[in-house]
Amino acid sequence: MIIIKNSKGLAGISIVLFFVFMAILAPYIAPYDPYAVVGKPLQPPSPQHWLGTNDIGQDIWSEVLYGSRTSLLVGLTAPFIATLIALVLGLLAGYKGGVIDELISGAIDIMLALPTLPLIIILAAYLGPSLLNIILILAFFGWAGGARVFRAQVMSLRSREYVEAARALGASGMRIMFIHILPSLTPIILADIVMGATSAILTEAGLSFLGLGDPTVKSWGQILRHAQASYALQLDLWLWIFVPGLFIALLGTGFALIGFAIEEYMNPRIRQKI
Repeated sequence: MIIIKNSKGLAGISIVLFFVFMAILAPYIAPYDPYAVVGKPLQPPSPQHWLGTNDIGQDIWSEVLYGSRTSLLVGLTAPFIATLIALVLGLLAGYKGGVIDELISGAIDIMLALPTLPLIIILAAYLGPSLLNIILILAFFGWAGGARVFRAQVMSLRSREYVEAARALGASGMRIMFIHILPSLTPIILADIVMGATSAILTEAGLSFLGLGDPTVKSWGQILRHAQASYALQLDLWLWIFVPGLFIALLGTGFALIGFAIEEYMNPRIRQKI
């Protein structure tokens, strides 16, 4: 795989795989049930509790391990849905043109003009704390940029010789879009999902920190919220904040590095400079 040969891509894939294995193995490597009270509240780090316990006596390290599942679920699901929407609309707008293109382009312009972050916070507060709500909200506000890129690329591809040949042989518009044009969009699709993952992970953590996340699941943002509310720094329980914060940054960086590697692969000028 070409991305693995890129140092940024290899580093990014290694980081993401580390957290993927952490999420998969969480039930087996977590020392305690993250929802169970297993000690006194606000215990400092010890051999029994590597990061200490939280304000109600739950093991923080176990919470962090299970929190990786939430970050990965949101980080992969939300951008996947957003990219799927962007791809369908971009294909239709770029290939069909005319009124369909004008309507979709208008919708893209409106979405890109909206103040995204305040609206995400307002919608999350209105719809209630739910992981599904967060995923759908992030997907709803995350498709427009990708749709514009897909539209421009499809407009370029629809006049290529192999597309014209397929059209001359009587291939339907749907067949041309999904059989002849879609495969050429694969690198852009991957880049859109990967770069969207970084934004989704950071946004989910921020919403959870603000108390707008799902309280029934463990997440790194929720851990940070409880740490801040319990005055973790004042109590010298800095690992309670440092570890989940570091993991958020690392996972986001991992996806970003993969995105940069894909961009270098797609853009020969960048490869030549490197």
